[in-house]
Amino acid sequence: MKIAVIGSGGWGTAVASLLASKDYDVSLWSWCEEESKALRRDRENVKLLPGIKLPENIDCSSDMKKCISGAELIINATPSHAVRSVAKQMAEFILDGQLILNISKGLEADSLFRLSQVIGSEIPQARLAVMSGPSHAEEVGRGVPTANVVAANNIEDARYIQDVFMHPSFRVYTSNDIMGVELGGALKNVIALGAGIAVGLGCGDNTSAALMTRGIAEISRLGIAMGAKQETFSGLTGIGDLIVTCMSRHSRNRRAGILIGQGRTLAQALDEVQMVVEGVNTCAAAHKLAKAYGIAMPITECTYRVLYEGLPVKDSIGELMGRAKRHESEEEILKGK
Repeated sequence: MKIAVIGSGGWGTAVASLLASKDYDVSLWSWCEEESKALRRDRENVKLLPGIKLPENIDCSSDMKKCISGAELIINATPSHAVRSVAKQMAEFILDGQLILNISKGLEADSLFRLSQVIGSEIPQARLAVMSGPSHAEEVGRGVPTANVVAANNIEDARYIQDVFMHPSFRVYTSNDIMGVELGGALKNVIALGAGIAVGLGCGDNTSAALMTRGIAEISRLGIAMGAKQETFSGLTGIGDLIVTCMSRHSRNRRAGILIGQGRTLAQALDEVQMVVEGVNTCAAAHKLAKAYGIAMPITECTYRVLYEGLPVKDSIGELMGRAKRHESEEEILKGK
């Protein structure tokens, strides 16, 4: 069985290694030939996954047609901002009914589309599925036990992908809530930025716990308003992914937030992290969605104001703590109020 992984960043490389360990023939596509050459030469993603050797049954290439040709499963692992342009490249090589699995997390800034919607709009002939959950590439690549959720409109597609991925170190659950799985995976990055800012300001574990708990509440409110299932946000792709992204040393979003909390500008923080920080663009998209659906998302709103409107980070915690009193389970849905 041949599998094509489109995108050779940390996550794409880790997934390619996982699948190659199950003796699949894996093609790993890079956006430029120099990157493919380095992967072929070193058999290692030196920058993003140092010390994790690529199995010999991974073919590294920048030739999109070669990678996709004959593949039974195509996996998109490109950053959210590149998904549309890469999908355009893929489109001419995708057969009717071919299965594409999106494992990237984010929202498209202009259209506010989920990433599977972006892929579907460019490759309407494909069947689509998504996979998400608490899964840092650094740990998946080393075989640290991990669990994810795969969702598809056709549950048989989800079960097929579940079988492809199941491994002693990688457990997969199925779902038919594509929207909930994608929204949980995208929006948790925004809360992680806010949690990182709080850490950078010197706040403690109490603050982090409050931000995560109230963060999943506002993620759920927006998701349910958009049509997702409430129970999805209580699972691996909701609270599970939120916990790991807010607390882990591997989290780019948390790291960028800490730097901002310590006084760096957004540009300085991104330059220091030197990797894609998905929560930045997702925050702008989430801000627009909250307004469009009339949903109160105070942590997202506050993070947005820090990133894009110059709210001093020292004032951000005070704004959240000083909000009007309310019952914990009260729905914060703003219908023109």
